[in-house]
Amino acid sequence: MPRESDARATAEAVARRSYGKLVAFLAGRTGDVAAAEDALSEAFAAALTDWPKGETPESPEAWLMTVARRRMIDAGRRRRTGETAAADLRLMAEEIEAAAESRSDIPDARLALMFACAHPSIDQGIRAPLILQCILGFDAATIASAFLMSPATMGQRLVRAKNKIRSAGIPFRVPERADLRERLDSVLEAIYAAFAEGWTDPAGTEFRRRNLAEEGIWLGRLVASLLPDEPEALGLLALMLHAEARRGARRNPQGDYVPLAEQDPAAWSVALIEEAEALLRRASGMGAIGRFQLEAAVQSAHVVRRRTGATDWSAIERLYDALATITGSPVVAINRAIAVAETRGPAAGLAVLDALADDARLAEYQPYWAARAGLLGRAGDLGAADAAYERAIGLESDPAIRRFLQLRRSQLINPA
Repeated sequence: MPRESDARATAEAVARRSYGKLVAFLAGRTGDVAAAEDALSEAFAAALTDWPKGETPESPEAWLMTVARRRMIDAGRRRRTGETAAADLRLMAEEIEAAAESRSDIPDARLALMFACAHPSIDQGIRAPLILQCILGFDAATIASAFLMSPATMGQRLVRAKNKIRSAGIPFRVPERADLRERLDSVLEAIYAAFAEGWTDPAGTEFRRRNLAEEGIWLGRLVASLLPDEPEALGLLALMLHAEARRGARRNPQGDYVPLAEQDPAAWSVALIEEAEALLRRASGMGAIGRFQLEAAVQSAHVVRRRTGATDWSAIERLYDALATITGSPVVAINRAIAVAETRGPAAGLAVLDALADDARLAEYQPYWAARAGLLGRAGDLGAADAAYERAIGLESDPAIRRFLQLRRSQLINPA
């Protein structure tokens, strides 16, 4: 008989691997994303109760699908009455049963679900968060943190978006090329947000983030393979591969954080860098420059240090200028300020940051305060730098990065 811990570990592994796949299968046949999520949640709860009592099923994914299907049908029966409802429920059950029995594996409809979430009827600002919740099972609080929004507001907007998918009958399919461009950007943004969440936990110690970087790359490869002529899909994959190439260099043997400028380029993955560079070259030949290509180009410019020993900050500043024009993002502006400080000095970089001071979203955004602290220290304003470091340290949840910031703060007073 499996131990409860073993059953939980199996359920967690299936959730990480197959959550979005199961939601996509269920929701694609009913049009009800929220009902699919609720049914799957009940199925996982049942697994944690039933699996420790006996053998873990040979196919946990199929077991969960069977239970979730029954939960959805039961829930639909409770909500509806009358002959029309009964016929509707029979059709729902027959469709799901037939699709499940027609093949040994559950079909992977995640890409179709992503495009449903990115439909023009869905508010643009909620499309990427909706994809993250439906495909990866993120809770509203986690998504809110990534998108600089309160959990309550995010939760309300996610509920409204799912209701819209159901009430408007939004189809679960990859759109024709004529409609593709409008929705592709939201899909790519969601994939990158998933990757970034995993990237913030390089040691893989937090379950909710474990393997998210790998899953983001997997989704990026999927979209790039299905849409090989879309330069932004290639650019996103190149960006993620460039970042992933440096994963092993982001911590030293003691587990301490190592910033990009201090990393040993010899520790970067040559294979991933070469793949990223090839993708970026392909994308650049397609004549349509976008955000992800520019961000990948920034990473490519950092790779120059691997060959020459020096970072091409002038090129990086120009790329961030272009990115700022396209996105208007305060996060891009922070990175641009760091590049400006390298090319024109810390006072010029601080001027860029000062222009962002009224943006309320940055009040609780650690990278803004960390960048400000570093530039204030370089400019000689030690008191303001100390206060900014204190703010950044208080906002940082990663112990390794917090130790790094604390070290930098102490070096203001006792420079080596």
